[in-house]
Amino acid sequence: MNQKRIIRQGFSTIFLLLIFVIQIFPQEPKSYNAAEIKLALEKLNVLGTVLYIGAHPDDENTAFLSYCTYGKLYRTGYLALTRGDGGQNLIGNEQAELLGVLRTQELLQARRIDGAKQFFSRAIDFGYTKSPEETFEFWDHDKLLSDVVWVIRKFKPDVLVTRFPGTGEGGHGQHTVSAILAEEAFQLSGDSTAFPEQLKYVDVWSPKRIFWNSWGRGLNSRGISVDTVTSANLGEYNPLLGKSYTEIAAISRSMHKSQGFGSSGWRANRYDYFLPLEGDMSVKSLFQNIDVTWNRVKGGEEINELINEAIDKYDDENPSAIVPILLKAYKKISSLGNSYWSQVKGKEVLNLIKACSGIWLEATTNQRIYTPGDEFNVSTGIVNRSKLPFILDGVFINNQVDDSVLHKKLDEGEMINVEKDVHLPDNEDITQPYWIKEDPKGAMFQIPDQTMRGQAENQPPLTAFFRLSIGDTRLVLSTPVRFRQNDPVRGEIYNPIAIAPPVTANFENNLYLFTSRKPNEVRVTLKNHKQQSSGELKLVVPENWKVQPASIDFSLDNLNEEKQFTFTIIPPENESQTELSAEVKIDGKTYSKSMVTIDYPHIPIQTVFPSAKVKLLRLNIGEKVVSRIGYIMGSGDDIPKYLRELGFTVDLLTDAELTNGNLSNYDAIIGGIRVYNTNERMAVYQEKILDYVKNGGTFVAQYNTSRGLVVNPGPYNLQLSRDRVTEEDAKVKFLLPNHPLLNFPNKISEKDFEGWIQERGLYFPNVWDNNYDALLEMNDTGETPKDGSLLYTKYDKGIYIYTGLSFFRELPAGVPGAYKLFVNLISAGHIGS
Repeated sequence: MNQKRIIRQGFSTIFLLLIFVIQIFPQEPKSYNAAEIKLALEKLNVLGTVLYIGAHPDDENTAFLSYCTYGKLYRTGYLALTRGDGGQNLIGNEQAELLGVLRTQELLQARRIDGAKQFFSRAIDFGYTKSPEETFEFWDHDKLLSDVVWVIRKFKPDVLVTRFPGTGEGGHGQHTVSAILAEEAFQLSGDSTAFPEQLKYVDVWSPKRIFWNSWGRGLNSRGISVDTVTSANLGEYNPLLGKSYTEIAAISRSMHKSQGFGSSGWRANRYDYFLPLEGDMSVKSLFQNIDVTWNRVKGGEEINELINEAIDKYDDENPSAIVPILLKAYKKISSLGNSYWSQVKGKEVLNLIKACSGIWLEATTNQRIYTPGDEFNVSTGIVNRSKLPFILDGVFINNQVDDSVLHKKLDEGEMINVEKDVHLPDNEDITQPYWIKEDPKGAMFQIPDQTMRGQAENQPPLTAFFRLSIGDTRLVLSTPVRFRQNDPVRGEIYNPIAIAPPVTANFENNLYLFTSRKPNEVRVTLKNHKQQSSGELKLVVPENWKVQPASIDFSLDNLNEEKQFTFTIIPPENESQTELSAEVKIDGKTYSKSMVTIDYPHIPIQTVFPSAKVKLLRLNIGEKVVSRIGYIMGSGDDIPKYLRELGFTVDLLTDAELTNGNLSNYDAIIGGIRVYNTNERMAVYQEKILDYVKNGGTFVAQYNTSRGLVVNPGPYNLQLSRDRVTEEDAKVKFLLPNHPLLNFPNKISEKDFEGWIQERGLYFPNVWDNNYDALLEMNDTGETPKDGSLLYTKYDKGIYIYTGLSFFRELPAGVPGAYKLFVNLISAGHIGS
């Protein structure tokens, strides 16, 4: 390789200063139709920016984003403080940081539909909170304020809009915090003494005004009539797009599939209201008295004239006819220097030149995952589908082996292919999502690089730059290098490439449970991401745990080859919690990463490399009186897996079994989380479930929500509420300390509620029949006691239990007391037997 010239950086810095680069991020290459080109042309003459601010994915008003992007043609952004890491997942088992990766991509898919740009802060969604004070116990106020100021200074919005008010009407404490920080940042972003370390990269910026995107009830509670505040018809129809902004919003919002937010379009007028918070309080529209024309840029008058000429001469059947005008506008914009609007509009006009010329470009590989040090081929292609005389001067890819100097005319409809050899450096970073490269501290991601803060995702590891010329004008178009494949069902699919360690190590489970000193087998699967790898696999445990053998030599001789290796873990005598990690040693280097692939049809494939470690839990469980358990899966949880780890036989019950099967074969049946919300057949199954209980069975129902409940889950009246206890360390009072459910087979004490994560529980019943026994009482600070977290009743010969305690979080987290209490629940029918 030392005879070859490996080119790490971009081409001539001087050349780059003269051009703008269009970059298309990982997704299917975008082609614009005639109507979209028309809108993009008109947008060139609009120099206004609006930033919407909320707390989570799915907080955003997608109708407002669509209205601003496609109706008003503003540059529009959405800042979500979190990536939704603490939410639920209705389509899979990703939780915590993996759910954050999934929901980030859902947001980006939504933005590709509604046209807005996505931003984030360093905040981690740690679950529901009831006040901003509680939220700021977990979030660093100053660091988050810095992040909001950074995004404002970088995006330069004229107008800020908050989803929630800063006075608490948004309910969730994180919602309120998003508004508080937005109002504080509005005041500080133009102050050079605030976060001066940012000014190395950005200038100060002062938005003109800030609004709350209010709702009628919220205004009425303040004694404000909707007739007196700014309003906008978000249901307005856009004839060029053939949809109203609320219809576009429904398609965008439906990308939040992990949250079950599929939406139907609204096809009539819909007015939203905006209460001014700071700035000019008398305005009747969001941008009243704000100049959004080229007049705000010195030298912009001539550019405006050129754009108007292009709009007037635009022919939807021959869009390339206006490219010469766009080239003139491009040169004029380039001459403005490195200002904000020259950068923004320079990229927009380049995108239009590409669209009007029908230029298609791509750069693809024949595999999706590579490793540092790999050398491989990238196939690039470009086609000009117009009569314009473009010349392809060269193709450049970072880390290419040799540069290529071309001078090929791009004849109409003729694909030009250029093959490129790429060599990744040995120290190339793996493609870990940047916000989880370092371990978080509390509920804050650690992102040392100021320039990465706020970014939605990583830059692609490889990018192909196509150098074009037409007349005396030079252009550069670019696209990420992607893996392309043809799926027999979905057709052509593009996915981002990933850079992996040479070998990854995945444990079979995330948690291993030991209920005695009996040794347990642990299996580790190694996957090879190179042509050949060999080395040593070692498991690392604390001294009071033992592992046999100490290490195993391995050899993997083929790309993507997998081999499984078995170790024996011997736990200590006493209860203990610890971590078990896997280390892979190859050629003197140690690797300790697993690999997780997040693959759903609505997002690009995401590859994440968590640390190769799992939890070990040694706990003493009382007498095992239950053997076989039936489980009715709801929205998705991993509880069956962890019950199997305890030695129970767990069957996932099918429709046939629930309709015609013999349920008496089961010692207990469990309803998964939200099963009464997500499975419409529960209305049919309920009679059979209650008959099972009548005849001596035990049924445990976990949390559901009142919204979308298909049938009342209990044998007696039970009304669900929004009551929850979000403080995971809230004191728990035993209302019936001698109740068998709290004493068999495990004696439950306050100690068993130590170490819980995120919350105690959620959506407790607040009204129930007198036949139920309420066993526990708890509450968040400053609130009234809640005693609906665990309800028990005898129903004829059997036992029915309803619980809103968050076992679905606590069992995967390895909380010992949660396991003991859950075993008590499923053993309730065998007390005294």
